[in-house]
Amino acid sequence: MIVIPAVDLRDGRCVRLREGRAEAETVFSEDPVAMAMRWTSLGAERLHVVDLDGAFAGAPKQTALVAKIVTAVAPVPVEVGGGLRDLAAVAAVLETGARWAVIGTRAALDAAFLAEVCRRHPGRVIIAVDARGSHVAVKGWTETSAARVVDVGHRARAAGAAALLYTDVSRDGMEQGPNVDDTAALAAEVGLPVLASGGVATVDDLVRLAAIPGVEGTVVGRALYTGAVDLRHAIEVLRSSAGSAGATDAGGRQVAQRAEGAVSDRRKGGEAPLRGGGEAPLRA
Repeated sequence: MIVIPAVDLRDGRCVRLREGRAEAETVFSEDPVAMAMRWTSLGAERLHVVDLDGAFAGAPKQTALVAKIVTAVAPVPVEVGGGLRDLAAVAAVLETGARWAVIGTRAALDAAFLAEVCRRHPGRVIIAVDARGSHVAVKGWTETSAARVVDVGHRARAAGAAALLYTDVSRDGMEQGPNVDDTAALAAEVGLPVLASGGVATVDDLVRLAAIPGVEGTVVGRALYTGAVDLRHAIEVLRSSAGSAGATDAGGRQVAQRAEGAVSDRRKGGEAPLRGGGEAPLRA
């Protein structure tokens, strides 16, 4: 499993929200391009970029900035979401050089659109299932739809989506731990590669998610920006646990134990956290 740093864009800045609420914003950098390059320099194998202005407005608003990020971090692949609610918007974001388009609202509400966008862009569409309980949150997480998470997942698989991005909205940006049980249930039910998101607070959380069959990556936001998760160390631990996979039992317990030991050995290390408000790192 890989760690995928999140770079959320709002008004040209790199921010994080709590539970997706626009009024609960923390600014971590005035230069999202530099922030994206920071994560790739630390070993990120993929980035997750969200146009929050687009998500709230219903149409992309930060396409030029997205293109700058994609160019700056190449050849590291980038997945991009936020406001992609028609075919033209999806095509435009892929034309920036983004490897994948992440589609949530329209995919949840319109099965025909989901099928068509996957047909037009095979292997390049990730379907975001942003969950409030068993239902999908839409329109920048401002509304909860009647669509069930598992049903959207089944439709995504039938349409040929590249992966599902599963987020428990109630945990996003809260650093209270991911929803491991529901992530595992969705991965087992749908049979598509799953990217987990929401609530990661420690490297231990990543180890638990990595033990779930079908989870190929986890998007991490606030915990990276505050320094609660050290990206380099997280990558080391996950690679170590993957190398020990042959010794695990059916529940992945031995992998978790070994990886957690590595976490304990490095508790006092870590990348420099960033202050909210876009200030410099706290330490070099």
